[in-house]
Amino acid sequence: MLLVNLLQASGTVPPEILEKASKISVDTLAIKSIELLENFQKKPAQEAVSSLTHSAINFGLKVLAALLIYIIGAWLISLVKKLLRRYFTRRKTEATLASFLNSLITISMWIVLIVLTVSALGVNSTSLAALLAAGGMAIGMALSGTVQNFAGGIMLLVFKPFKVGDFIEAQGFTGTVTDVTIVSTRLRTVDNRVVVLPNGALSNGNITNFTTNPIRRVDLKVSLSYGADVTKAKEALLEIVRSNPVFLDASTPGAADPFVALQVMDGSSIAFTVRAWVNSPDYWSAYFWLNENVYTQLPSKYGLSFPFPQLDVHVKQD
Repeated sequence: MLLVNLLQASGTVPPEILEKASKISVDTLAIKSIELLENFQKKPAQEAVSSLTHSAINFGLKVLAALLIYIIGAWLISLVKKLLRRYFTRRKTEATLASFLNSLITISMWIVLIVLTVSALGVNSTSLAALLAAGGMAIGMALSGTVQNFAGGIMLLVFKPFKVGDFIEAQGFTGTVTDVTIVSTRLRTVDNRVVVLPNGALSNGNITNFTTNPIRRVDLKVSLSYGADVTKAKEALLEIVRSNPVFLDASTPGAADPFVALQVMDGSSIAFTVRAWVNSPDYWSAYFWLNENVYTQLPSKYGLSFPFPQLDVHVKQD
């Protein structure tokens, strides 16, 4: 408009041209103003759509990467489980130990896979690891006794002081091991009771395993009256032992010939010790048989008597 006014003031431009120039300037200004307004209104929307599109693409790529990591990780875990089962079967590993190790390794691999998958989505893995550590510490403090039994179960499964079927003595109980789990051990006593022992106390206490070795020694103490013939008594006891073939001799690896010796002279008797080897499954039957035959044969067959408590009283008169 300023240019049109200047041309009009100069008087050199015809009026019709000035009128057209004025109309063109007004129309152009109006069009330009509308375009600027439209561009101003459209620009924030375009930027928002562009930013949203870019974020959606990035998130989609992260989701795709996380799914890919999860699928490959799950396949690897399944493959490792199969390989572990084959390995344990080939090495003939104890079923309880194999099951525990398989579960432990599988759970550890799943935890690592979950952390990797969540990290691929953009979550801070350090915070997630700290959260898992704090949760594990809280659970461990709440289940301290169970954790102790868990650790004891690992010790028992690794070092194997006994196995299922062994006859043991532990924590004041004696019986046959029927089951070994990761937190407890079950015993069946000779009177058919079931005793459950926590592995924590069991792994830290004394354990006597009666069936680890294939043979055991039967020890018996026999008391006879003073005045008994020592040589005759020793020969009689050896004859009783050798009359039963369940007792072994030196020809059996790890065993020895039956042995009898005068052990001690008590206040009212002399005591002999009898030692003889048997196979572990025959121990109790051989022990009871020897007790019975010593009692029945020594007096009747060999003329040897058992003592009674005696007390000599000396009366002194003034």
